[in-house]
Amino acid sequence: MRSVHRTAPLITLLSTLALSGCLGSDDGGATAANTGQINYNGFSGLSYRTASQSGTTNADGEFSYYPGETLSFQIGDLVLAEGVPARPHVTLLEFFPDIRGALQTPTVDAEGLRTHTRTELNLLDNGALMNLTRLLMSLDWTQGVQEDEGIEIRQRVIGQLNAALPLLDAPIDFNVPTTEFTARGTTPSPANQLLARICFHPEGDELCEPPPTPEQIQNAPERPENEEDWDPDVAYRQDLQVKRDRILDAIRTMDEIDNEDARIYLRQELQDITTAVSNGYYLDEDLASHPASDTGIKSVRVQRIGGETTLAEIEAISTRPQDVTIHAWSWQSAEVNYFVSGSSGGESELVMSFRPENTYRWVRKSLRVIIR
Repeated sequence: MRSVHRTAPLITLLSTLALSGCLGSDDGGATAANTGQINYNGFSGLSYRTASQSGTTNADGEFSYYPGETLSFQIGDLVLAEGVPARPHVTLLEFFPDIRGALQTPTVDAEGLRTHTRTELNLLDNGALMNLTRLLMSLDWTQGVQEDEGIEIRQRVIGQLNAALPLLDAPIDFNVPTTEFTARGTTPSPANQLLARICFHPEGDELCEPPPTPEQIQNAPERPENEEDWDPDVAYRQDLQVKRDRILDAIRTMDEIDNEDARIYLRQELQDITTAVSNGYYLDEDLASHPASDTGIKSVRVQRIGGETTLAEIEAISTRPQDVTIHAWSWQSAEVNYFVSGSSGGESELVMSFRPENTYRWVRKSLRVIIR
């Protein structure tokens, strides 16, 4: 039975869902590949490969894939991850098999409904994830990933990275303890050795030159006290020391981005993806009004914008079951059935949590039911 009164929902369609296209495809077939996205706010400069596709992520972090394929990601010659399931949205959490597996187990919130968000947040305290995220944020051209901004890894950085990798004391290993991964001092970690060999300034900038050595500084003449006696063609000791300090200060280190910076960045990306996925679905009504005498079974259905609704799971609660009672729900039909059980003047919120097919993320929608 349809409800007596319904109000059409206001829908905001986000174009990040159901993208299609081909970015650097190896495949010449007629069927266009799907387009996925690494993170949400953009991640450029990552090389990717699937069984049929390859390319470099653009400013939006997009990659091409066909359903069922897995991804490998690299920065130049540095391998970051392999065997990552290709989906519309991929995050750095899915680069690690153990985290990827744990994401499939939802937690239960205070309302008794399943959710993925707490699972995601609990998994952020992972040393390998922190090491990877901090290095990637350090390789960002501006090293200042702000809210709603992405990471930009320029070709200039990639070229220097490739040249530096063979010179490191050991390979980059994200699985070592964070204190070891970020070590400085007389035996800097491979990650810090890598950053020290990359100049994040335009080619030819003075900050990209080798710093004057202590011996060069010591052997340089002292600057005369009288400014009139200074020779513009002479590099004085003080000048070389200032130049050395400027160049060394421009070298990035792993401790400039700490674990909390990495967590803030990851939390924002995860939140934005959750919002994007949620905005791709709506209920066929968001307000229902029924007379108290109408106790027949009603239903509300989940709809997907621009496509067929295919759910893997669904559940629902009534915030006031004495007024409105949940009768049943079905993921096959994407419906929740309910009936009026209270008197005139009562109302309840029906809260539905559902998981779309091919994702671990749960979407939350609600229907307000008023009893006349």
